[in-house]
Amino acid sequence: MPILCRPSIAVPEHVISMAQTLELARRLHADHPRLDLVLQLIAHTGVRERHLVQPLAQTLRHPGFEARNDVYAREARRRVPAVVRGALAAARIDAAKVDAIIFVSCTGFLMPSMTAWMINNLGFRSDTRQIPIAQLGCAAGGAAINRAADFCTAYPDANVLLVACEFCSLCYQPDDVEVGNLLANGLFGDAVAAAVVRGRDGSGVCGIDLERNSSYLVPGTEEWISYAVRSTGFHFQLDRRVPRTMSMLAPALHTLARSHGWEAADLDFYIIHAGGPRILDDLRDILGVDASAFRYSRATLTDYGNIASAVVFDALRRMFDDDVLEPGARGMIAGFGPGITAETSIGSWTRGPARLEAPHGSARIPDSQRTDPGSRRGRPEQFREKGRAHALRDPCEAGPRGTLRRDVTRRDAVGHDAV
Repeated sequence: MPILCRPSIAVPEHVISMAQTLELARRLHADHPRLDLVLQLIAHTGVRERHLVQPLAQTLRHPGFEARNDVYAREARRRVPAVVRGALAAARIDAAKVDAIIFVSCTGFLMPSMTAWMINNLGFRSDTRQIPIAQLGCAAGGAAINRAADFCTAYPDANVLLVACEFCSLCYQPDDVEVGNLLANGLFGDAVAAAVVRGRDGSGVCGIDLERNSSYLVPGTEEWISYAVRSTGFHFQLDRRVPRTMSMLAPALHTLARSHGWEAADLDFYIIHAGGPRILDDLRDILGVDASAFRYSRATLTDYGNIASAVVFDALRRMFDDDVLEPGARGMIAGFGPGITAETSIGSWTRGPARLEAPHGSARIPDSQRTDPGSRRGRPEQFREKGRAHALRDPCEAGPRGTLRRDVTRRDAVGHDAV
């Protein structure tokens, strides 16, 4: 059964607080006829601070779509390698043992995809399958997990690397004063994330056994979350009905759980896309679960804002590090985004042995279906915290009594790995 291992997350070093965000809105849009509403909406997001890929002064300037996309390419190549190494270390494999890379992003465009750059520069084999996903928005984190599980079901010995790269601040449009766009200016943040889904060769690895998944699109809502692609780039468009979509998506969550003999309202953990507080509040009420059920998703929203497809990975990272689940604990991972789309999976928590050696050889797609097996090896698995490189230890390594040890890597108060 495919196993989702601990994600690695990194946020940029430039920070904007809620107070700064509200002050900027007042100063830049003093004459906006609905400024009071905009300020109220931003304040009610519950976001404490967000991280930006560029200093604030540069973020507020718009040098043109081409220049912004150049920043996206440069910063993706600069920041993705650290989280990739962290994810590989958590999964106890190196780059040569990865059979497919799923790269998700909705905030920049590259062709060839970042997957090609990663294969050429980070030690992956030349026959690694490339699966870039560019147009699912915030739902793409859940979709990446689901497609990786599907791939490992089709190729049981495979390992799949998932990467989410979201620089939402590069979509800031200073001249777009629609209320939905101004709200987005106070809600979205930047982050990169990576995780590995291991096939049956990862049996015994600590993580989530991915047992079943589903995709669901709410009919007639195609234009509720969208981009208007203009000469200045991507303009985020948000319909006022979006915060109320949980009543439309919740039946799909119930259907998935019941198809597996479970009840969506009676699970041990929930990793839910934190698009905003209303989404979390409504789904909590619809399912009838305790407010603490969505604590990991809410913490991501508070500390980082809506980091698009990376939300589910950061919430998962927080759950791994919290270290409270017992083996067999049942849960749900759900990403929501344009469409309106839900990408949902259910699975059970599993723990590995105290010392899990990296598997001998590589879990690969059958030779009959590959091209040119590569021989390069991955670089030492490290990640960067506040400009320093640190070895990443397995957060699921068992302690002396067989209990999980908390991640020994020290972080700051909000637990982010700055790059």
